Amino acid sequence: MKKTFLLLMTATGMALSSCNPTGADFKDEGNGGVEVTRIDPTDWYVGMKDPTVQLMAYGKDIRDAEVSVQGAKIDSLVRLDSPNYLLLYLDLSQAKAGELPIAFKRGDDKTIVRYQLKEREMKGEERQGFTNADVLYMLMPDRFAQSEDHPTQIDGLNDYVENRAEPSLRHGGDLEGIRQHLDYFNDLGVTALWFTPVLENNSPDSYGGKVSTYHGYATTDYYRVDPRFGTNDDYRRLIDDAHQHGLKVVMDMIFNHSGFEHPWVSDMPSKDWFNNPEWLDPANQTEEHMIEQRNMDGVTRISNLYRQTSYKLTPVLDPYASEIDKAETTDGWFVPTMPDLNQRNPHVIRYLIQNSEWWIETVGIDGIRMDTYPYADRTAMSQWMKVLDEEYPNFNTVGETWVTEPAYTAAWQKGSRLESDNSYLKTVMDFSFFDKLNQARYEETDGWWHGFNRLYNSFVYDYLYEDPSHVMAFIENHDTDRFLGDGHAGQDKSALKQALALLLTVQRIPQLYYGTEVLMNGTKAQTDGNVRKDFPGGFKGDKHNCFTANGRTADEQEMFQWLSTLLHWRQGNETIIRGYQTQFCPWKGVYVVARRWHRNCVMTILNGTNQPTELDWSRYKELIDGQTEAQDILTGQHYTIGQPITLEPRATMVLEF
Repeated sequence: MKKTFLLLMTATGMALSSCNPTGADFKDEGNGGVEVTRIDPTDWYVGMKDPTVQLMAYGKDIRDAEVSVQGAKIDSLVRLDSPNYLLLYLDLSQAKAGELPIAFKRGDDKTIVRYQLKEREMKGEERQGFTNADVLYMLMPDRFAQSEDHPTQIDGLNDYVENRAEPSLRHGGDLEGIRQHLDYFNDLGVTALWFTPVLENNSPDSYGGKVSTYHGYATTDYYRVDPRFGTNDDYRRLIDDAHQHGLKVVMDMIFNHSGFEHPWVSDMPSKDWFNNPEWLDPANQTEEHMIEQRNMDGVTRISNLYRQTSYKLTPVLDPYASEIDKAETTDGWFVPTMPDLNQRNPHVIRYLIQNSEWWIETVGIDGIRMDTYPYADRTAMSQWMKVLDEEYPNFNTVGETWVTEPAYTAAWQKGSRLESDNSYLKTVMDFSFFDKLNQARYEETDGWWHGFNRLYNSFVYDYLYEDPSHVMAFIENHDTDRFLGDGHAGQDKSALKQALALLLTVQRIPQLYYGTEVLMNGTKAQTDGNVRKDFPGGFKGDKHNCFTANGRTADEQEMFQWLSTLLHWRQGNETIIRGYQTQFCPWKGVYVVARRWHRNCVMTILNGTNQPTELDWSRYKELIDGQTEAQDILTGQHYTIGQPITLEPRATMVLEF
């Protein structure tokens, strides 16, 4: 396995931080110096509310070095099991921005690291996260757009191939390609961008060269953007430009696991850095221990001591859960190529907490989406969220909590009355909405349980949430089938419009998935790559270009314009952002959800049947406060309130009055 170091290239040369061109200066004194190959974080900031910082120094036999610091106080030194790591806990309360000389000494050998401390660009309170006023647009950098000068190969990385014909290999999208299309997001009307992980995934292609970590969920360097996407500076440039376009940027992070090629795997800092690492011991990989194991990537031979997660999240909150069930969920590995981090180790969680703070300070992200949230240790994750909440009280983080029951999801939200241990997690993902909506789309709405009754019966449990406006709803994402499936897009366009109209008008933070606006489809039946196809027009040689109206088909343009109208209308709409929500039991197949703010009202009206029906205004008279006229914001058509409205089969209306 190959180690890739970002910050410190040699103990005697200049070390470069991607976002800090001045880097850190190294000077040897004595008979050759103490080897220091890297320090994490690559640099740090003065003026944080918590003035302590953990520095993880890497280098051969560095563990036993003596350390002294000029300009800061050493709180403690932690000498881990591996001789090649040393943890420094520093008190920066009296430190100033600039160089912080750190001396590593062993006998007559001495190396001075001139570590960089920076001024913060703004106070933590000034950083504003995403809210329910935003609409998030989720995309995969590898699959969205490629810049003109994208390199076909980058030296120094493990073997990989970019091949757009293979759904599970890298396709070559990059950050500059995204930056060049920021106007597209403005035209569409979204206000925030969520990229799947952008950090280095230096895993070689596997399974006969057919599978890669293009998705980004196998981190091998927590302080480096994957060079196939660009540099840390490119990431900062993209975020700055996005802000100029009025767009926020949400960073996808993974604390549950790392990539197998992370340096920690080949040289574990301590024996409890990972959960269940025993199977990695060569003594446990002899023929007598080997078995065939099927996992998400296929079948492989692996030690019988390997422990995989059960993927069952309910034991984490189950009051009757057995210890083995809880341990399988949180301590089992996601797949054999993603080692499970032990967040109960205080040094591991401190490393991860600081990493999230560093990206906030260094590139200016506006939010975090945390992958596989319940798979990690609940207490440690609460600690992470508490630190971020205290340092950045107006920031926002959403956790992936994939259980389709509202009671489970609500228990993870900050301040939940359902759990005695506060998670401090402000926003959770509404998998109930996703699940019920995807069932309802295939059904006729009856008088009790089917069709839009499923959505009605999901929203009735909003009393479980401490704050329903901090719940993120979606109709599809990178881990699910596309809403349009594998069928002809036009056949399901009515259902798609109903889903999107509901998503964008209820009391939620809405999240869209890239390409839905131009009818992209696909299912996971063969591979996840089929729901992560390239955006048409994002790559060289594409004959179909959905970035422009002229490049779209008539169906694609009609869908894009319909959604864009809804999105632009939603921007800054106080009735949708702050309004009280009222829902009505589906009646004769019609489901109505209303939002009210002062005398303003918005009615989302969905015909959940395949027959035309009439809207009975008398059922909704409590919404009418002397108004006489309503306008459908989707068509611009005006209606007289109280006069019958005929709804076509599967019709969608958003009336404003």
